Amino acid sequence: MLAPCPRLARKRPRSRALGCAAVCALTLFVGLSASAQPAPDPLVQQVLAGISSARIAQRIQALVAFETRHTESETVSDVRGIGAARRWIEREWQACSKASGGRLQVATQEWVEPAGRRLAKATTLVNVVATLPGTSVASRDRLLVVSGHYDSRNSDVADAVGQAPGANDDASGTAVVMELACAMASLNFDATLVFMAVPGEEQGLLGAAHYASEARRLGLNVEAMITNDIVGSATGDFGQRDAKQIRLFADGFDPLLRLLVQSQANRPGDAAEALANEALRTRLQTIALAGGSEDLPTHQLGRHLKAAAESHLPGFKVQLIQRRDRYLRGGDHIPFLERGYAAVRYTEPFENFRHQHQNPRSEGGKVFGDLFEFVEPDYVADVARVNAVGLATLALAPAAPLDVKLDASTLTNDSTLVWTVSADPGVSGYRVVWRDTGAATWQHAQDVGRVGTLTLPVSKDNVIFGVQAVSARGHASLATFPLPLMR
Repeated sequence: MLAPCPRLARKRPRSRALGCAAVCALTLFVGLSASAQPAPDPLVQQVLAGISSARIAQRIQALVAFETRHTESETVSDVRGIGAARRWIEREWQACSKASGGRLQVATQEWVEPAGRRLAKATTLVNVVATLPGTSVASRDRLLVVSGHYDSRNSDVADAVGQAPGANDDASGTAVVMELACAMASLNFDATLVFMAVPGEEQGLLGAAHYASEARRLGLNVEAMITNDIVGSATGDFGQRDAKQIRLFADGFDPLLRLLVQSQANRPGDAAEALANEALRTRLQTIALAGGSEDLPTHQLGRHLKAAAESHLPGFKVQLIQRRDRYLRGGDHIPFLERGYAAVRYTEPFENFRHQHQNPRSEGGKVFGDLFEFVEPDYVADVARVNAVGLATLALAPAAPLDVKLDASTLTNDSTLVWTVSADPGVSGYRVVWRDTGAATWQHAQDVGRVGTLTLPVSKDNVIFGVQAVSARGHASLATFPLPLMR
């Protein structure tokens, strides 16, 4: 029998409080880990079973065989250069689409990129995009984007002719995205999955920037973006090795967003994107100023991906790093961050710089160059599985809750959260999560039904809260940080 709850003796509106027994029972759940996942979903297991390290190895080798995939390399040849590479990627995805009944929609996004700091002349670039439409009316406008860049380079970023095999950077990431699209093509997910192979990363993130800019201009609901870049080896340049770990870079507010808005405001053709970016910047700043500087959508995406991977792949660790990217470096998620989207980067645990941005050669008994022999296909397959569980569980979850507030109207050691109950019939209930202010991931959770409020015997002064929507299959959305409610 539960003990009495004298602390609830003071009156509260019935719609805003838990009953005595419910609050007392809640204390039994405080130690539960919020990263605990439901029983394995057969659909997620089916995706994992469809990932093949042998097929990934074949695709990396095929990309390397084009000799160079430099953004300005030749486009007419069928066996060499970036043009041959992107047409091959398109054919591979078309074959997967045909094998899965045509649900995977393969298209190209072509434009002319003007000459710039790393482009000697105006160049036609092509994103290859495979889209798996969502099947839920309530969620199919939610886009989950995953990418790898198919261009490559050697020691000289302007060398469009010399050999640039790019096995790890980034045939490995491209092979991951290709494998994900083919493994998921025949299955149904609530949200829409977008698989991208993009060029121009080495010339300034050009392919990703073009897609992100168009998405913002068109008002597309990109809920999450993941880039896989240099994910081919678990071995570092000192011989250090960990085949059960990957780094995940996830930081949520890009200081360049303000500069981007200002620069676009001076270009009439970009007015729509500038307006949308300004609205996003304001929303992110509002969250940050309310104490959520570590709880922006990108941080929530990072927490979700880590929890999903570590629960479905025992023994594998996702090292969550609260940084946009490696120190003073960047990848294809950056243009999405600049526009206020939640975007993260997966990268191997250690980098070997003898096999990155190097002309293939031997010096002093050491081999230099980004060659296939230094890629570990079994590790790349595990990276694909890490991506798969994160994408699948999020694509099977509802949209994150809207208008989440933390009641700050009175002084109390309880915490009352309120939110808007979704009209989506796929939402079976909600989960309130919380953690110590110094913790990187959620530590505690409490599930409730389809209600719009929960009062917890936990002081808002000491913890950070979030609210997730939960599907009937037990998949939780990204958490929404509560803004203060003042009455």
